[in-house]
Amino acid sequence: TNFTISSPADAVIGRYNLILQVTSGNKIFSRFLGQFVMLFNPWCPGDDVYMANEDERQEYVLNENGIIFVGNAKYIEARGWYYGQFQDPLLNICFTMLDLSLYYRQDPAIDVSRRGDPKYVGRVISSMINGNDNDNGVLLGKWQGNFHSHENPSRWDGSVVILQKWRQDNYKPVQYGQCWVFAGVMCTVLRCLGIPTRLISNFNSAHDVDRNLSIDKYYDSSGKSLNISKDSTWDYHVWNESWFIRRDLGTSYNGWQVLDATPQEQSK
Repeated sequence: TNFTISSPADAVIGRYNLILQVTSGNKIFSRFLGQFVMLFNPWCPGDDVYMANEDERQEYVLNENGIIFVGNAKYIEARGWYYGQFQDPLLNICFTMLDLSLYYRQDPAIDVSRRGDPKYVGRVISSMINGNDNDNGVLLGKWQGNFHSHENPSRWDGSVVILQKWRQDNYKPVQYGQCWVFAGVMCTVLRCLGIPTRLISNFNSAHDVDRNLSIDKYYDSSGKSLNISKDSTWDYHVWNESWFIRRDLGTSYNGWQVLDATPQEQSK
């Protein structure tokens, strides 16, 4: 006898045990058939991450290599980056990442029940890529001073070695990361879980801390700059976009969704 098993398109991702149970009269026989892994499926029209174009699926899900653009608006530099999302240990590392998150520790049942929602998983992963909020995250960010015995962010050229080091060091944040490193690692994790993801580079970037839609600079009456604004500007910033629909916002918001793992301020 042949059986076909189909999962719901919104099934929770993770590892599953497959057990065959046969009832005959008042007797029940159970047999463990094995384990399987459930991921998001960009090839499945019913999945929230469904991507209709095969060329885009090849690029944003299956491609293990990419280019990250850094530098400044007048001199843009292209850095090669190895995502390596299909390398052997990474799937286990990605699932462990979900289980180490503050979301899971606060309420395991609710957290796991929401893992069929790419919007929720994207939020959890974006929090876990950085360790600046004391959640055993993957990378510690540092932008000033010297790096001494730890890795200068500019020397990383791929995600696999970072994620492996994080696991080998018993999930202690790897030192150090900056925006393009956070974005490269997050792209690896989300593609590994089946969520189409890409990197975005923005030049002449700014961070509007007080949310008044302007970057404020203050001067005294003699024209001397006053260092009282928390707004900041820099040459460039790199973040991620992931492809999924937004049932919560309506169809006009379906498509590329912004996720930023760089720990500028705590995400709400």
